[in-house]
Amino acid sequence: MAEINYMVGGEAGQGVQTVGFILAKTMSRTKLHVFADQDYESRVRGGHNFYRVRASDRDVQAISEKVDILISIDRRSVELHQTEVKEDGVVIFDRDKLNAAGIRPASLDIPLEKLAEEMTGNKLMANSVAVGAAIAIAGFSLDILTDVLREHFAYLGDNVVQENIRAARAGYDQVRQHSSRLIRSPIAPATANGKMLLNGSEAIALGAMAAGCKFMAAYPMTPTSSIMEYIAEKGRKYNIVMIQPEDEISALNMVVGAAFTGVRAMTATSGGGFCLMVEALSLAGMTETPIVAVLGQRPGPAIGLPTRTEQGELLFAIYAGHGEFPRAVLSPITIDDCFYSTARAFNLAEKYQTPVIIITDQHLASSYQTVNRFDLKQVKIDRGQLLSAEEVNRLADYKRHAFTDSGISPRAIPLQGDKLVVTDSDEHDESGHMIEDAETRTRMMQKRLKKLDGLRSEVSQPHQEKRQGAELTLIGWGSTYGAINEAADLLEGAGMKANVLQLNQVWPFPAEAVASSLDGNHKSFVVENNATGQLAQLIRQQTGIKVSGSILKFDGRPFSPQYIISELEKEAR
Repeated sequence: MAEINYMVGGEAGQGVQTVGFILAKTMSRTKLHVFADQDYESRVRGGHNFYRVRASDRDVQAISEKVDILISIDRRSVELHQTEVKEDGVVIFDRDKLNAAGIRPASLDIPLEKLAEEMTGNKLMANSVAVGAAIAIAGFSLDILTDVLREHFAYLGDNVVQENIRAARAGYDQVRQHSSRLIRSPIAPATANGKMLLNGSEAIALGAMAAGCKFMAAYPMTPTSSIMEYIAEKGRKYNIVMIQPEDEISALNMVVGAAFTGVRAMTATSGGGFCLMVEALSLAGMTETPIVAVLGQRPGPAIGLPTRTEQGELLFAIYAGHGEFPRAVLSPITIDDCFYSTARAFNLAEKYQTPVIIITDQHLASSYQTVNRFDLKQVKIDRGQLLSAEEVNRLADYKRHAFTDSGISPRAIPLQGDKLVVTDSDEHDESGHMIEDAETRTRMMQKRLKKLDGLRSEVSQPHQEKRQGAELTLIGWGSTYGAINEAADLLEGAGMKANVLQLNQVWPFPAEAVASSLDGNHKSFVVENNATGQLAQLIRQQTGIKVSGSILKFDGRPFSPQYIISELEKEAR
């Protein structure tokens, strides 16, 4: 396996995200596999931010703890990350600007601002000088970078585009003319075909659009704000209404209203916003209205670390709501899975006339990865028992909540057909009118809960990778898949085999599949980004199996394969 790892560090407002994304996009254009993540503080300016880009000749889905090329925009980036740079790595910095001393010998002092002013008359182009130098060290062609710069800055006009290209060329030439000893052989392309570079939020938005979502209401809250931004940007072209209401309470109530009228509708929020939505979630459960809600986790409680990652709301997503009603909770494990799981969520919601929650987190939502083009043939639209106006007109009477063997009532849309469609947030009878008697209440609760049987029959089976003679099983859910899978590969290279069991649906819980995978004498460890081992608790509750141990991380940062291995080594001592 050949790979190169970049890191860009600096303060908020210094262009860290722009430089990182341009590097990621440039690496994807070389037809390498790319994984990129960003670490940023909750402030507009100041603080320390960094962006990591990993490019490889094989598929990569996790971060690496070691860096080949560090671009230091500020002094603190040198101080914090110099130890992460490999022995043969390079630190790119501007000594005049940073007044840096004591930087390792493998550093590359480039007068970034001076070159930017000489080539463009604008020292703000210093970051493009640094990107050009970084591409030169990796041995790639400048032409690939200039194409990316043209696309990225096109909206600012040709003058800005040309300034960035000239600045990048200055950094590129500086390395080739004065530091050629640092230039590496470029990594051979991984594939003959280019791939898309997407993050999890963009994939969720695309999945919703492919599924026919026509209404979204949401209030901005990291890490899901980018979903509503993407939908808003594409809305006019694809006839999607995107509304930002006054708060999250209004957002989900609007979604319930839109869905009741037959529109595929969704919302997206984080833990604090989801708390506010819980009453409307129960409303959807009571009225049997199909809605999709994206819950993007970040560390709590309260505001917590608003720009960091965590998996602390697994049990909350499963049990949130007053009263009992069926739901499905999907937990995508990759960028691809974000797309296909979102499309599936809309089908499940309408087929079973119930809320479906897609639970993700900041790491999966904000990280970029190269993925193959999505296969739209896999996206099938299933609207369940949705009646046409003609079918409604042929009925002698219509009961929105009619008792059925499956618990699913034929669904009519208000004003489509000549029958009245009635429902109520109070307990109601088959016709949707409020009731108080015990017998109807019992039957209606049983009717709604019957839908769990159908949901269980369609539960997504966990992703499994079994190795002959495995000594242990690593278990995870959601975004930890990339780190867990690579940790298993590294363990195998060191002579220890590990199975991988990753859940991309956590409710209804795939109890039979999990129990079958853990039916053996080898050890099992759950890897999750929370402090209390919520998946481990759920496994024991649903299967009766107590796992051997948990590898937990709740500092707001994602897992790396190396971290998982180091924790396993501690367990073995």
